[in-house]
Order: sequence, then C-alpha cells, then structure tokens
Amino acid sequence: MAFSLPRVLCLSGLDPVGGAGLQADIETLAAHRIHTLSLVTALTVQDSRNVRRVVATDPTLLDEQLSVLLADARPDAVKLGLLGSIAQLPVIAAHLARLAVPVVCDPVLRAGGGTDLVADAFPAALRAQLLPLVTVLTPNAAEARRLVPDGADLADCGAALVTDGCMRVLITGGDEPGASVVNHSYGREMTAQRWQWPRLPETFHGAGCTLASAIAARLALGDSIDDAIDAGQRWTQAALARAIAVGSGRRIPGRLPA
Repeated sequence: MAFSLPRVLCLSGLDPVGGAGLQADIETLAAHRIHTLSLVTALTVQDSRNVRRVVATDPTLLDEQLSVLLADARPDAVKLGLLGSIAQLPVIAAHLARLAVPVVCDPVLRAGGGTDLVADAFPAALRAQLLPLVTVLTPNAAEARRLVPDGADLADCGAALVTDGCMRVLITGGDEPGASVVNHSYGREMTAQRWQWPRLPETFHGAGCTLASAIAARLALGDSIDDAIDAGQRWTQAALARAIAVGSGRRIPGRLPA
C-alpha cells in the first residue's frame, strides 16, 4: 500500500548558509513528518551575518513552475517566505486563490543584519495583493511597523493587517527590547492573545522562517489556527534553545532531531 505524507508548498529564497529560506522550511517540515514542495523565489548572496544581494526568480518562470507542479501535487498548506519582487505577487496570488488551502506568510522585508530585501513599494503591494489570501501572517515587530507605517502602536498594526483580509496576525517580539520575548496574535472579532518566552542569550538567523514553517506544518496536519500558532511557537522556542553555529554570525535554529 502506498504511504503518503501531508504536503506543504514553500515559496522562499535560497540561503547558502542554510539557516533561513527553503532549507529552514524543509528541515522544519521534515521534523513534523511533512513533505515539502518547494520553489525558489530568489537567489541570495549572504552569510550568517547579513544578506549582500538578492536576485529574484523571473515571474514568468515562477508561474510555469507553479502551474506544472500544482497540476501534479496538491499541497495541504502553503508557506510564503522571501518574495523576490513585486512582479511575483500577482502570479502567486492567482495560484493561491485557486488552491484555497491555509496560507502562512512570513513577510521577509529586511535581513537580520540590516539589509533591505525588497523595494520601497513592496509592503503596500503585499498588503493589497496577498493579505486577503493569507491565513496567518507572522511579521516581527519591525516588519509590522513597515507594513503599517501609520500605525500608532503594534496593536494598531495588527488590527490594520487583519482588516486587509488575513485571518490571524502573529507579531513577534524577538528583536524588541526586554528581558522576555513577547508575541501577540490578532484576529477578527477576538481579543489579542499574548505569549511570553524566555529571552535566549544568542541572536538567530532563520527564526522567523522556522516559526512560519512550523505553523504551516501544524495547519497541514489539521490543527485549528489558534492551536497551530501556539504549537508552532513552542516548537520554534525549543529549536532556538538548541541552536547551532555554522559561521561567525548569528546561530541557526536546531531544527533536526537530536
């Protein structure tokens, strides 16, 4: 009898270090016994400290790849990471609308080392074209502020992003000051939820990719949105606690089984 695993489609950048991007997705999903369907949205020149260059996949090629792949294999969820250009957005949106499966979007706008990864017009285009199709959006605090530049505070940013159409917004606080890391989830007609995690001593490369992939894994396995957000954070916190050094910069989450 044929054996089958749940499938998650990941559209992310390729990180040569293996801390973020598609390798983070594949390792996280494999740890959850999920098969990864993967497309490279951008090639990068980077190390464990910063990104130096991003080269986007041509949107026509991306469209062809998606058409052929999805005609053969239907995913149970989708995870979006670094998207290489504004021109990719309508292509991705058209395929997501036809799929009608849960979508987790990690809006990667800036590298941990500080390099901007997208054009100035990208955040507004992302909000307009993709957020109505997103189930869970996972910006860090800086990304939330950039997505909603007129937001009075992070709660205002979360509310605005939910108004754009996504069902849940999980704003993470790993790069915010404080003795603990505090994450908040916002949704339609619900009181904001709050999680507090011990702040670990290291800095990390690929934490956001890992979290979004873990949430997508749980959705593919059939969890409710709220349960997936909770379980994804718990799994990611454990991965960060066993982070490894592969270069001289930030540590990468320990996603593989011990």
